[in-house]
Amino acid sequence: MRTKSLALAGALLCLSNIGQAQVPAQKPGVLPPEIAPTQAQQRLSLVEAIALAEAASPTLRLKMAELSAAEGQRADAGAWLYNNPQLSVDQTRRSVPSTTGSERRSEWGAGLSQTFEVGGQPSYRREATSAALTALRLEIADVRRRVRADVAERHTRVLALQQRADTETQALKLFDDTATAVQRRRQAGEDTRLDANVARVEAERARNQLAQIQEQLLEARAELARQLQLPPGSLPMATGELSAQRPGYSLDALLASADNQPRAGALAARETSAAARLKLERASTYPDVTVGLNVGREGPGAARERLTTLTLSVPLPLFKRNSAGIGAAQTELTQVQIERQAAQRDARASVSSLWARLASLEDRIRRLQESVLPALADNQQLSIKSQQAGQIGLLELIVVSRQSLDARRDLIDALADYQSTRIALELAAGWPQEGNQP
Repeated sequence: MRTKSLALAGALLCLSNIGQAQVPAQKPGVLPPEIAPTQAQQRLSLVEAIALAEAASPTLRLKMAELSAAEGQRADAGAWLYNNPQLSVDQTRRSVPSTTGSERRSEWGAGLSQTFEVGGQPSYRREATSAALTALRLEIADVRRRVRADVAERHTRVLALQQRADTETQALKLFDDTATAVQRRRQAGEDTRLDANVARVEAERARNQLAQIQEQLLEARAELARQLQLPPGSLPMATGELSAQRPGYSLDALLASADNQPRAGALAARETSAAARLKLERASTYPDVTVGLNVGREGPGAARERLTTLTLSVPLPLFKRNSAGIGAAQTELTQVQIERQAAQRDARASVSSLWARLASLEDRIRRLQESVLPALADNQQLSIKSQQAGQIGLLELIVVSRQSLDARRDLIDALADYQSTRIALELAAGWPQEGNQP
């Protein structure tokens, strides 16, 4: 087997660096001029992206806008008397026949009435509105956590695709160099047409792979920009590192946290509010008592009479018994109870499943870093020496280089999956995400 040139061996030796065991530090967002996007670039860390998302998220802002209505209902329910007093004034002009003709008299009256609830409605109303306000605040916290998790997921995807783009850029350059070297050797009669075709095909495959990754990266950056509500044409670049550090919590701690996360607390508060509203609707079947006090002046001017009247009115609950209101409140309570039980069960199941997936990904990443990649790097060095000694050909050397490149891709994808799973796990468990960066 013929001896290959040192130039070709050196190019393929550089390709072996792609299969290092660790993800090397890199400058985020730095792409070759031929593939660099023309849109405005803004480098964002995960902390910066989360801050922008919380300030601009329409979902979070819409949820926070509901606070005014809930606080208003709570304020009305906390009033001393739920029903306002009623003031009435009347003026009467009376024409009375007399022996001297027709006598005109001016009479007036004024009254004040107040309706009192006698079934304990004020306390039920205050309990219902207070619990509803608490539930809304917890739902806002839950929406905020979901916005953070969504941004973290998109940021991680952009970061992983940036590293994939860097890897594919290195691979394209090295396969292009290989194809050029083989083409020169073929012209010199040292390599066959088959070797030249293989090298050219590998270069085109690398170029196609880079184009696909670049398309995915642009799409991921656009999705992140939409999430952050950035101006049109502004596509952010992610900064940070992909790692697989073991989180500082256990499965038992996550399961305990899942029962106390904001969503679980919000559903519990909604159940309390619904139960209080059911009591309120049932108490509404008791008739309200209206007490009134009226004063007035009647009679002729010489014998004007001053009248003071005390009134008491009670509606008779004979026909309308608030069945519709009671039924709606009972339905709401049942629905909230079912939703709470299902959410609690699903949360614990999700935490257990995601924890198992996280452990599996951690093992896979460790195997790639400690076993697969070092072995492939060793194979790369050995294959280059064998190729220089004429013991193997170009095809065998390209196969080994392709394995190293695939292993590098597998590592980046596994790290991205690890971070995505960790984010989903912490969201499902309601674990604090502050400071947890990929």
